[in-house]
Amino acid sequence: MSATESVTQAVGALTRTVTEVLPETIFDLQGQIEERMQRIPTRLNAYGYDPWGFHPDTARRAMLITALFYRYWFRVETQGIANIPSGRVLLISNHAGQIALDAAMIACACLLEPEPPRAIRGMGEYWLPTVPWVNELMVRTGSVVGTRKYCIDLLENEEAVIAFPEGVRGMNKLIWERYQLQEFGQGFMRLALETETPIVPIAVVGSEEQAPAIANLRSLARLLRMPAFPVTLTFPLLGPLGLVPLPVKYRITFGEPMVFEGNPSDEDEIIGEKVEQVKARIATMLARGLAARRSLFW
Repeated sequence: MSATESVTQAVGALTRTVTEVLPETIFDLQGQIEERMQRIPTRLNAYGYDPWGFHPDTARRAMLITALFYRYWFRVETQGIANIPSGRVLLISNHAGQIALDAAMIACACLLEPEPPRAIRGMGEYWLPTVPWVNELMVRTGSVVGTRKYCIDLLENEEAVIAFPEGVRGMNKLIWERYQLQEFGQGFMRLALETETPIVPIAVVGSEEQAPAIANLRSLARLLRMPAFPVTLTFPLLGPLGLVPLPVKYRITFGEPMVFEGNPSDEDEIIGEKVEQVKARIATMLARGLAARRSLFW
């Protein structure tokens, strides 16, 4: 049995288990996902894959699990999702939570909420392809390793690409650093300029408390060849159960598109000024979202 078949069967088994224990409305959600996935334009080969390894059937099965978290665990609310333009676009967001559930919730929102639905293509960290199962599932559900070439190819194919300029720095923030935006990389801005792609800033409120980290064991991370090894309030104290995120309330705000002009090969200082404009917009959106929420869970 190939790795692809193993991943597809594992996702299918988990989906069947969930559908047996959840209310009957799960079938309505499954039908909605299938109907919307069928309306996403794809260029598939004879084996059902697109040029980057995206496999709609695997993505559909995985999206059902994601949608259950979206609707019933994090109870996601979105604002401004109509700001996502048609055609190529870079979605740029704050990043947190130890695992990329924020990316999954944004992707789910873009499939379920707007008209027409959009499939989001993720830019994964370089170490993800080294993780068994995760590497296969990542590609089959639409993400690729975050190289310049992959991103340009996807944008030239008029895809919606999501990137987190904070990278691991943002993902593994400690709890007292939450909502303090870390340094943004400049790569996304150079790509936007080179491909003439609009940028939609995104602010996610909630993800920074889903797995509150109190330490990062860097020496252990290096030993395990991981970018970080966070210690949260529940992990590793509670073992595998500690990996379950807290049921915080997610609020995702999509800002108005930002269009930049200039030379993608400009000096870092010039590119950095443009990057800071995007960072400032996200910081403002985060501040408004935090001021509007009543509690972590409602």
